[in-house]
Amino acid sequence: MTVIPSAVPVVLILTSLVPALLTFAVPEDKRWIRTTLNLGGALAKVALVAVLIPFVLQGEQLRAEFAWIPGLPIVFVTDAFSLFFVALSAGLWLATTIYAIGYLEGAPNRSRFFGFFSLCVTATTGIALAENLVTFLIFFELLTLVTYPLVAHRGTAQALRGARTYLGYTLVGGVVLLLGVAWLTFEVGPVEFSPGGIPAVIEFAQRDPVSATIIGALLLTGVGVKAALFPLHGWLPVAMVAPAPVSALLHAVAVVKAGAFGIIRVVEDTFGLQTASDLGLLTVLAAVASVTIVYGSVRALSQDDLKKRLAYSTVSQVAYIALGAALLSPLATAGAVAHMVNQGFMKITLFFCAGLYAEELGLSKVSQLAGVGRRMPLTTAAFTVAALGMIGLPPLAGFVSKWALGVGGLEAGQPWVVAVLLTSTMLNAAYFLPVVIAMWTKPPVRSEAGGAAPDIADPVDEDELSGEGAGGEPVRRLEAPAALLLPALATAVVVVGLGIAAGWEYSPWSIARIIADGAWP
Repeated sequence: MTVIPSAVPVVLILTSLVPALLTFAVPEDKRWIRTTLNLGGALAKVALVAVLIPFVLQGEQLRAEFAWIPGLPIVFVTDAFSLFFVALSAGLWLATTIYAIGYLEGAPNRSRFFGFFSLCVTATTGIALAENLVTFLIFFELLTLVTYPLVAHRGTAQALRGARTYLGYTLVGGVVLLLGVAWLTFEVGPVEFSPGGIPAVIEFAQRDPVSATIIGALLLTGVGVKAALFPLHGWLPVAMVAPAPVSALLHAVAVVKAGAFGIIRVVEDTFGLQTASDLGLLTVLAAVASVTIVYGSVRALSQDDLKKRLAYSTVSQVAYIALGAALLSPLATAGAVAHMVNQGFMKITLFFCAGLYAEELGLSKVSQLAGVGRRMPLTTAAFTVAALGMIGLPPLAGFVSKWALGVGGLEAGQPWVVAVLLTSTMLNAAYFLPVVIAMWTKPPVRSEAGGAAPDIADPVDEDELSGEGAGGEPVRRLEAPAALLLPALATAVVVVGLGIAAGWEYSPWSIARIIADGAWP
C-alpha cells in the first residue's frame, strides 16, 4: 500500500461544500444558477470518484492532514472502504438532486433546501473520508445539524415535531459517541482506523477488557442511533414527514448509511473482528441486529402510509449490514459492505416512486395504490423491481447481499442467521408482494383531493386512463415529468445491474470482497 500526501480528499469534500455555500445566496427566482451549482457539484464529485477508484484498488491511498488540537489532527484518506462510501453517496446525490429539482419546482425556500441538501452530502463525504475517530465524530455530528432543517423544511407542526424527534435521538446518540471517542482517545491516543483493528486498541482491550467493552458499547450505541437499530429507531418513521427527496437521502445516502458505515468502522477498523468478538461486542450486536431485522419487517406489515412502510423496511434492511459486520466470516463482511450499496439503490428507487405517486396522483396510502400500474406503468415497473430486490429475488441486487450474509453465517458457524434471513424474506414478501400485485392487477380507483382514501367501488373512467376524454381532449397526463421519472428508472436499472454484473471486477460486490479481505489480515 502506498500513501501519498494529496489535496484530492479535500477537493472531494469541496465539490459539495462550495455549491452548498453559494446556493444559500442564490435568489429564489434564479432557478438555473441554483441548478447549475448543484448539478455541477454532483457531476464533479462523481467524475472524481470514478477517476480515483482504479488507483485505490491498486493500493494507492491519498491522504490530507491538518493540525487541530495538539495530538488530534483532522485527517482524510481515500482507502477502499472510504471511497466505496463516497462513491455511493456521490452517485445517489446526483440522482436525488435531479429528482429534487423536479419535485420542488415552484416550491418556496428552494435555495435554503438545496444549500442544506449539499451540506448533508458534504458531511457524509467527511464521514467516509475520516481517517481517525475524531474526524469521524466531527462530521457525524455535522450531519445531524445540517439534516435537521431538511426534515423541518415544510415548517408545519408535524414537520417541526418530526424534526425535533430526529434531533433529540441523534444528539443523544452523539453525546454517547463523544463519550466513547474521548475515553478511547484518552486511553490509547489518536485512534486512526486500520483494517483488522488498531494495534493500540487491541493491546488496550487485552489489558483492560472491562473498560474496552464499555467503550465499544458506547461507540456502537452512538452510531447505532443513526443506523436505527432497535430500540434506537424511533426517529426514523417520524422523520418521514420530510419531502420525498429528503426521505430518499435519509434512507439511502446519508443518515442511516452513516450509522451503518460507523458500525463497520468501529468493529473492523477500530477493535478488529477478533477483539470485538472476544469482548462479547459481536454477540450483542448480532442479537440486536437480528431483533431489528424481524421487528422492522413486522412493523412494516401494519403500515398503510407508504412512506412509513418503507421506513420500517429500512429499519429492517439496514440491520442486515450490522448483522454481517457482527459475524466472523469474510463472506458475511463482504455481504454487509455490498448491502450498503444494494439497499441504497433499492430504497431510493422506492422513495422516488412514493414521491411520484404522491405528487402525480395524490396517493400516499398503500390502500390507495390498486391499479396505479395502469396509470403510471414506468413508475410502477421501477417500484416493482426495487420491491422484488428488497425481497431478495435473483438476479436482483438484494439477492447478492442476502446470499452472502446467509452463506457467511454458515461459514461463521451461526446457522441461525439463515433462519433470521428467511423469516425476514417472508415478511418482506408479505408487505411488498400484495402491494405490487394490487398495483398491476386490480382496477384503478379514483383518488380524492388531499390524498384521502379512495372509493374502491368508484373505478376511474377508462377514457381518462387513455389520456383522452369522451370528446378526444386530453384529460390527464399518464406519467410524471422527466426530472422525477428518470431518476427512478435509472436507479431501478442499477438495481438490476448490481445483481447481474456482480462478477465484474469494478462491481460493488467485487470491491466489497476486497474490503472484507482487508479486514482479515
